[in-house]
Amino acid sequence: MNNIDKTKPVLVTGATGFVAGWLVKKLLEEGITVHAAVRNPDKLEKIAHLNELAKNSPGSIVYFKSDLLQEGSYQEAMAGCELVFHTASPFTSDFKDPQKELIDPAVKGTTNVLETAKKTDSVKRVVVTSSCAAIYTDATECAAAPNGMLTEEIWNSTASLHYQPYYYSKTLAEKKAWQITESQEQFDLVTINPSFVLGPMLNPGFTTSESFSILKQMGDGSMKAGAPRMGVGLVDVRDVAEAHYLAGFTPEAKGRYITSGHNTDFLEMALTLQDKYGADFGIPKKALPKWLLSLIGPMVNKAMTRKFVKNNVNVPWKADNSKIKSELGMSFRPIKTTMEDSFQVLVEAGIFKK
Repeated sequence: MNNIDKTKPVLVTGATGFVAGWLVKKLLEEGITVHAAVRNPDKLEKIAHLNELAKNSPGSIVYFKSDLLQEGSYQEAMAGCELVFHTASPFTSDFKDPQKELIDPAVKGTTNVLETAKKTDSVKRVVVTSSCAAIYTDATECAAAPNGMLTEEIWNSTASLHYQPYYYSKTLAEKKAWQITESQEQFDLVTINPSFVLGPMLNPGFTTSESFSILKQMGDGSMKAGAPRMGVGLVDVRDVAEAHYLAGFTPEAKGRYITSGHNTDFLEMALTLQDKYGADFGIPKKALPKWLLSLIGPMVNKAMTRKFVKNNVNVPWKADNSKIKSELGMSFRPIKTTMEDSFQVLVEAGIFKK
């Protein structure tokens, strides 16, 4: 059980990321000095939104050049920090070599950060951004779980280098984090395991991110024929940032936390946009038949294999979020708020042509 001193700096790795931006905002609002580890602090357009946040809040921000794959590159950034948030990790479905582009950066990056924490006397707690992907691969696994719901006790045992390698990367990285933590007694580890993260982004460049490709398809007519009832969990990026903050500063926080606001599917998510945007955009109103998706899915997206369709479409996704609610006092925004706020960002960015 660790009390973190808020007068000491706090390290955030991957500080320009989607979740990290909102976490940095929260820390700055609390008057904390943020050590922001980024790939290239000289690229001012990448950090402009963070500078803007710092300008208007009581906290301050200091940048450190760091590289996930370079051993010891977080040493300077971590000096004097009691709390480390490790949010940096690759998230893409567009890859040629999963080992090189997903597994290595995720596992080596986690190893790099936690091994540095072992050598940094000031560190008391590390909060790692993991994922529900480290708990499951396919929605069919929910039904097989105790009480038909995913819990923090469950580990993903079905993803591999050849099937859902992103899920595999998150599983290996989180396992590595626990392994390193168990080899020392100086700091404790807490992991935040979000489901599918949406919400408004602070960094304008993020309209091109992986998270938003589904949202784009809901508004640009790609899904006019229907949206798949693909079982997923959904959580607002602002809630994920809040969960990280609470995990860092709640002395009793421990273990893994499923951070998911809603058990849902793509059609249900799309239907929440109908009231506000239905008249102007090609937002789907009905379900796309599973057989059709099985046929066209693999042609549209290489991850959308027949096996994936079979295991996730028309299959309910359920996770138990009671641990984070009871232990950290988390509450989650309504699904409609998250969907509308996310979609509005894309509208304002001119992503859709009316």
